[in-house]
Amino acid sequence: MTRDLERSELAQKRLLQGRLNYIFSDQDLLALALTHRSSGAQNNERLEFLGDAVLGSIIAHYLYRHYPQLREGEMSRMRAQIVRAESLASVGKRLDLGSCLLLGPGEMKAGGKKRDSILGDAVEAIIGAVYIDSGADSSRECVLRWFKEELIKVSYEWPSKDSKTKLQEWLQKKGQPLPCYRLTETSGEAHSRTFTVECVLSSIDIDASASASSVKKAEQIVAEKLLIAIGEI
Repeated sequence: MTRDLERSELAQKRLLQGRLNYIFSDQDLLALALTHRSSGAQNNERLEFLGDAVLGSIIAHYLYRHYPQLREGEMSRMRAQIVRAESLASVGKRLDLGSCLLLGPGEMKAGGKKRDSILGDAVEAIIGAVYIDSGADSSRECVLRWFKEELIKVSYEWPSKDSKTKLQEWLQKKGQPLPCYRLTETSGEAHSRTFTVECVLSSIDIDASASASSVKKAEQIVAEKLLIAIGEI
């Protein structure tokens, strides 16, 4: 029975590492990262502490490089949204960490494997474990891969102010006509308007539209979508 359980746990960890797209050199680190304090054994709290700092640093560096126009306060709010508890839990669910967590009997009965706070803590612990296992570069690659959805989502809420310029420069370099942004719809009450803007790159048959609280913001989002479509982001 014990051997069957061990085989099952090993199989679960192999599957998890496939989802992580990362294989631990030190498998004990992975086991520790998945061990909740309720188990009564050595637990993942120290790794969680480290992972929290590593995650914050990676996201801060990413925002600094990708959003040169943002002020410190804006970057702080952006980072807070990316690393908030709800985001961590979402990452944990996508990676199905719950299936591999080691919990105490009481926490197990209470549904701990699905608890957002436990999943989020485990995400941070695994980030810390990757950092110890293979250093800063690997942990950065993992974080940016695992948090891709959160980074994309936040990019639409804080679109790069350089997107329109980047798109215009790309078109000029290719000898293509400049983009033409068109307001297609205005909706909502006077105090909370929503503006929808469309842009068509007729020379390469690509178009995009977006809605935002201002025309300028909608134009930036459209430009960013078009940059993604042509492979420039």
